[in-house]
Amino acid sequence: MPLAEKFDKKVEAAALPQKTKDQMRKFLADKEITDAQFKQILERVLKEFKSTRIEACEAVGVIAAQSIGEPGTQMTMRTFHYAGVAEINVTLGLPRLIEIMDARKEPSTPTMTVFLEPDYNNDRDRAREVSWQIEAAPLHEFGDITTDMENMHVIVHLNTKVCDKRKISPMEVMENAPKKIRDRRHYRDFEHDIDEAKATIIFTPKDKESYQNLFQLAEHVRNVIVQGIDDILRVVVRKETGEYILYTEGSNLEGVFGIAGVDKKRTRSNNISEIAQVLGVEAAREAIIHEAESTLNEQGILVDVRHLMLVADMMCMEGEVKQIGRHGIAGEKESVLSRAAFEVTVNHLLDAAVANEVDELSGVTENVIVGQPIQLGTGDVKLIAVRQHDN
Repeated sequence: MPLAEKFDKKVEAAALPQKTKDQMRKFLADKEITDAQFKQILERVLKEFKSTRIEACEAVGVIAAQSIGEPGTQMTMRTFHYAGVAEINVTLGLPRLIEIMDARKEPSTPTMTVFLEPDYNNDRDRAREVSWQIEAAPLHEFGDITTDMENMHVIVHLNTKVCDKRKISPMEVMENAPKKIRDRRHYRDFEHDIDEAKATIIFTPKDKESYQNLFQLAEHVRNVIVQGIDDILRVVVRKETGEYILYTEGSNLEGVFGIAGVDKKRTRSNNISEIAQVLGVEAAREAIIHEAESTLNEQGILVDVRHLMLVADMMCMEGEVKQIGRHGIAGEKESVLSRAAFEVTVNHLLDAAVANEVDELSGVTENVIVGQPIQLGTGDVKLIAVRQHDN
């Protein structure tokens, strides 16, 4: 039997997580080692793995809460910080950690880090082309817009050079504008006329007697998005670690995934709720871990990732992302006393009394409240006296 195949069988038989086995196999693939050396490596890995496992009845929740909460008190309250990208602000520090744990539907500064495929990430011009497909571009960036009050018209003269530079045809811009005004801006009281030869589009309000309607129409025409994704206000192209990466202000995972040249496997957003909707709860769990770890590390605070994993698991264990607070995990505990100890005590006790709820006193909080040992550690051990009858 070949040595590599024998190693594979030994690795497969070992009582290790699949991820550890894969890493070992990858490590051993290009190494020249003897059978004795391999046995020594396997023993060390198994020993290390067993030493990192928690004991039965360990109070992991309390330890995780302390491990995150204590260094959290050292975090700064600064809300905005330039994270290596000059034009884009991101929320960091304690406000960002609170956003993550509260499972906010929309972060205060939604951003995306968009990675590109190999054909695009080494060419600045191609990376810029992708950014133009993503960045929201209003109609006024493509030419001159004038309001003709005498004839009650809003006239748009497109600059064909700008269209060529941004890799979009004038006809496409002229077709997109009226459609987007109706669909995205929900304004329909107008008619339009396209002159392809002159690259001109004329908008006319249906009510030609009202100047207010004309000015309202002009405002819609100026700000309608004709290229890019509506939710992404700005894109910055930067070269990092030998490749071009796009940083966005605003987030729209589904829209960005539809753009040619985007590497979907590496692209990420800081909007955890959006990740859960587009990619599912497992991706949202990974995002919670990554965002929390990045926020803490940026402040120079090192927390073992397993504590963050436990919090993420608790937030996502029911198939959707729930916050830690009273509208999520803490407010949905089975124990009445545990819910009452967290927030709005009287309401919880009244509701439980009306519903005739019974507290089994199985958790930490409720046992501390009533003054008896918690059912963890030595408190989990019970001695039962059995009287032996003589035959």
